[in-house]
Formats: sequence, C-alpha cells, structure tokens
Amino acid sequence: MVSLRALEPGDIEILLELENDSSLWKYSNRIEPYSKELLQDYIANAHRGVLEIKQIKFTVVNREKDAVGFIDLFDFEPLHHRAAVGIVIHKKQQGSGLGAAALALLETYGQKYLQLHQLYAHIATENQISKVLFEKLGYKCVGTKEDWNYYDGRYHDELLYQKII
Repeated sequence: MVSLRALEPGDIEILLELENDSSLWKYSNRIEPYSKELLQDYIANAHRGVLEIKQIKFTVVNREKDAVGFIDLFDFEPLHHRAAVGIVIHKKQQGSGLGAAALALLETYGQKYLQLHQLYAHIATENQISKVLFEKLGYKCVGTKEDWNYYDGRYHDELLYQKII
C-alpha cells in the first residue's frame, strides 16, 4: 500500500539524496547539487498553493510510513485543465509497484481537486523505467522531441507521454 502526503521537515534527507543523485540530473535538467539549506527552505514553503505557484509536490510513503520518493504536478494550467507529472522513487524501492500506485493516486487527486483533464510527462528515450511506468497506467507516447537534451557528450531525444484522465 502507498499513500501521498505533504512534504514534511523530516523528508529532508531523502529529498537531499534523490535531488542530488547526479545520475538523475539528466532527466531533470540539473547540473549542480542543491544545498541542504535550499531544500529546507523549499519544504518550508511547500504550503504555498498550487494555484499560486503552479506546482505541488507530494511525498510517496510506503505501508510502513517511510518516505520512498516524490511525485509532483508542475506547469499546472488551470485554464486548460492540464499539468505535467514528475516522479522519483528511491532505487531500493523501484519495481515494487509503488510508483504506479503513487501515479494512480496523483491522477485521482488531479481529477478530484484540480479538475484536470489530462496529464503529461517528458521522458528521455532511454529511461525505460519511466516509459514502462507511464505506459502501464495508460499514458501514450504522442510525440518525439529530437535532439532535445544534451548530456553524456551527445544529444538525446525526449518523448512526450500524455493521458486523458
């Protein structure tokens, strides 16, 4: 069983670990680590409303109530009833179904509280874990952005996945 909850100060260590995992930066357009102080400020300001800042991040919590990752809606467009999705699950927990369960909960939240009509995700072509996750939940690849991101010494395509919810 998985649940989503608001960010809490106690999430700082896993947030710091996941945000500063340089192997994931290529998927988030990061090139430098976050400081602990900056992420503490981020958590402290997470109470600001989705309508104000156009994003909302949830902590993904397992059955034992341990934080195992994060999932967020960003680029929220209330006029068009859509938002982008980002998700990161700790490597030790990947493949356990927690990501799929968290994404399903996020979809329900988006429909019920934000009246979202669609969600979308930008996924690197080689990010098999994300492609499998989103396809499992009915997202369709609707386009390819060629040579969209540059990392590891070359350009990489990025896929656009979309789901009408």
